[in-house]
Amino acid sequence: MNVLLIGGGGREHAIAEAIKRSRHDVKLYTAMSKRNPGIARLSEDVLLMKETEVERIKDYALEKGIELCFIGPEAPLAAGMTDQLEAGGVRVFGPTLDAARIEFDKAWTRNFMQEHKIKGNPHFKVFDRSQLREAHEFIDLLGDVVVKPAGLTGGKGVRVMGDHFRTLDDAKEYTDLVLEKDDVVIEERLVGEEFTLQAFSDGTHLSFAPAVQDHKRAYDGDRGPNTGGMGSYSDAGETLPFMNYYDLDAAREIMQETIDALKADGIIYKGLLYGQFMLTREGPKVIEFNARFGDPEAMNTLPLLNTDIIDIAEHVTTGKLNELDVSFKERASVCKYLVPEGYPEDPVTDTEIRITEPLGDALLFYSSVYEKDGKVYTTSSRAIALVGIAENIIEAEAIVEEAMHAIKGSLHARHDIGTEQLLQQRIDHMNQVRGR
Repeated sequence: MNVLLIGGGGREHAIAEAIKRSRHDVKLYTAMSKRNPGIARLSEDVLLMKETEVERIKDYALEKGIELCFIGPEAPLAAGMTDQLEAGGVRVFGPTLDAARIEFDKAWTRNFMQEHKIKGNPHFKVFDRSQLREAHEFIDLLGDVVVKPAGLTGGKGVRVMGDHFRTLDDAKEYTDLVLEKDDVVIEERLVGEEFTLQAFSDGTHLSFAPAVQDHKRAYDGDRGPNTGGMGSYSDAGETLPFMNYYDLDAAREIMQETIDALKADGIIYKGLLYGQFMLTREGPKVIEFNARFGDPEAMNTLPLLNTDIIDIAEHVTTGKLNELDVSFKERASVCKYLVPEGYPEDPVTDTEIRITEPLGDALLFYSSVYEKDGKVYTTSSRAIALVGIAENIIEAEAIVEEAMHAIKGSLHARHDIGTEQLLQQRIDHMNQVRGR
């Protein structure tokens, strides 16, 4: 089987590894903007191309006789890549343009959830550039707010009271800035603990991966600016240490309601649905939906996948996911990113990364790097992800920390992700939120 993977980051390296573990005889082809050395070594051929070049990638897929395509990042989905490939007879693991709108149009998604009475929607309103005064008044009304551009921002456009805004005037100033280029979503700030739930979807049925908690802040102790994600962990089971199964069931119900509502509107969602939730005193609330695997969350869950990912994709694309038993190993995982010094505000670029000794039991996924003359160099974004898998989170974290000694370069990482101290802080915080 000839399979195409679109994307060249850490998430896509994890997808590529899962594809190559398949029991099927798979020849992997890849389209990516920079040559990711880890993915390239798994590929028969690599097309170096901007990942939103829909027509060129479609021609490449037809030229190589591609039967199945996995789309990693959100940008090709928003460019309509799935629709064009399917029109050419290629089966695609990734939603159509109409379905992927759930990620790239936050205003549409909030209104869609409200219209269909889907649980977990916070108090919100959407404003365009003609409604500046009304937007300011709504900020005054809510007081404690989150301000989001309606479109894609690479995970870095959301600003939150207390973290980014000291005053309501700060929130209004950022709202004005967003409205110069986009509509704005203003909503209540949710208080609790964040978690991610990823699910395979055939448009009717969902198969869920274990819950994961990502860490967006750049530095230990949840300090510093937001990033695309500095690392994440999952537990040896389906929940996280600060969750219970009622929380998990409520989040799963919200995602099933969302798939059902899309289907009722004539939109069949096929691919990976990613729900980012805030676990509040009232239960899980939806922060946002994404239309693809998370990065770094894919690196926690895909190495734990028991079921053949090609079988999953085939059952997803044919609408028969309910006929396949999708399961994951009951092991904990910790993922930590090594990023260029100065990331995300002033990253050092084009510096060599060297692996000087064996990584022990850790897995390595290359992310935003490039290879030249047999050497690997940093770009301005996250460079390498290390993943530890063990019986519990503490042991998995120790595997990653030990492996970090083997990576040399102008890099830094968060060392507190998955530590006993940070896990206890999350548990204590959630107990406080619940009023215990």
